This record gives sequence, structure tokens and C-alpha cells, in this order.
Amino acid sequence: MSVPVIEITAEQVDAILKGILIPPQPQIMVDLQMEQFDPNCSIDNIAKLISQDVGLSGCILKTINSPFFGLSNKITSIKQAVNLLGIKTVINLVNAQSIKSALSDEQIVALGQFWDSAIDIAQVSTHIAKQIGFDAPDEAYSLGLFHNCGIPLLMMRFPHYAEVMQRAYTSSDQSITDIENECLTTNHSVVGYYVAKSWKLPIHLCEAIHQHHQVNKILSEEKADNRKKTLLAILKMAETICKNYKTLGNQDTDYEWQRIADNILVYVGLSQYDFETLCQQINDMGLGG
Repeated sequence: MSVPVIEITAEQVDAILKGILIPPQPQIMVDLQMEQFDPNCSIDNIAKLISQDVGLSGCILKTINSPFFGLSNKITSIKQAVNLLGIKTVINLVNAQSIKSALSDEQIVALGQFWDSAIDIAQVSTHIAKQIGFDAPDEAYSLGLFHNCGIPLLMMRFPHYAEVMQRAYTSSDQSITDIENECLTTNHSVVGYYVAKSWKLPIHLCEAIHQHHQVNKILSEEKADNRKKTLLAILKMAETICKNYKTLGNQDTDYEWQRIADNILVYVGLSQYDFETLCQQINDMGLGG
């Protein structure tokens, strides 16, 4: 039986877009990314996924009904809007459009880099998970995509946040979140944890988001969940392969990786040579930094 198309009136769209910003649901974002990279990618499936999310639906309709497209009649059907925009445009909108209205031009550029980095890390995390035999590569993808979800919110709250983040990545002895705490009295991991909880992510993923700059501490705790330890190890390998320290920190050296590399490689059972081979393999696939 076909699923009826969900329609939203112009009044509902206005109400959505004038209200509190609703972050996209993580699982919808993951499903949309997976659909994008499926050789049999279906525009109908994309429309169905978007129509399940209030914030994404509002942004898609706002875009298609903007003066740029010059349509004579307002579009209220998500399916029709997605068909008119096309898959590539819709995916780009899904990744960024929902929060652009709250950002300056400079923040839009920075946030575009953030989302590109998140998607790269998610893809590399999936590959690493498969290579080391982790049984849930979809969880590795989710953590890679959403581990820094607190960053856009802090970017909107603190105009100087980019400078704080760059300073945090210059430290060879302090953690990134410690420096954020000093400058802002909060950090992106804490904010990300509460966002993840509001999205109803599994608790071990929420905790991994909270603790992704405390990896040495978590790996040393005997009672810590092994699944979470493995996810964190995968994430940190993916971050350094994707040169996150350059994208977010504007640095040439990954000081965090230098502090945690030995413990991570021992935990996952990789030698330095094995890791370098993995890096090369990922780069040969066109992934990573």
C-alpha cells in the first residue's frame, strides 16, 4: 500500500520557520546519507524520509517557494518539492539549509566546512569499523556524523567560537574541551550530549559524544563499555585521517592524536605500520584528508 504524501500548508510552514529551530533527527540524516550513496538512490525514498522531519520539511518548502524559483503556485507537497529540486540540491539543503537563517555569512562558510568534515569522518569511520571487524558500522557512521553536533549551536551562541576552537587545537597538553570550558564555561561535547539525548540516540552513543575528547580516560576504565571504547577509537582514527585538526583547528599538527594514538592502536590491535597502511588505503579510495 502506498504511503500518502504529507502536505504542509503555507501557514504551517510559516509557523515552523518562525519558531524555535528544530535540528534534523539524527536517524533521518543518517538514512538520507545512506540513500544518497546507494547506487539505486530513489528520489521517492528521499522525499519519504524528509517528510518525516518537521524541520527538514519546512526548509525544503521554504526553498522551493522562494522567489529564486519563481513558481506561480506555492508548493505544499514534499514529494513535489523534492522532484523539482533534484536529489543533489536536496541533499545539500538537508546538510546545511536548516540552520543558515540563524548564521552570519562567515558562520555559513564555517558551518559548510563543519558538515563536509562530519560526512567525511562518518564515511571513514564506517570503513574503519568494517576493517577492524566491528559489528555495527552504522553506529560508527552515526557517531562520526554527529559527534560534533554541539559545534553549530555554540557557533550561533558565541561569535568568537571559531577562535576558541582554533586555540583549543593548539594545545599539546590540555584537552580541547578543557580550553572550551575555560573560555566559555561549557563545551561542544556537553552540548552535543544533550542534543543527542533530545534526538533519542542510544545512550552509549550519547555518552560517546560526551566523552570523545576523553579517550585516554575511557580506555583506562575497566568498567567502561567496550562497545563505546571501540566506537571512540574508530572515531579518533577517522578524525586524524580526515585531518579534523586542520578543518576545525586550522593547525598543521594533530596534538590530540599524539596524546592518544598509542592507547588507541593497542586497544584495537593495530601496529603503527597497520595504521599507516589503513590510512593509505582510505586515501586511495578518495576518502580522508
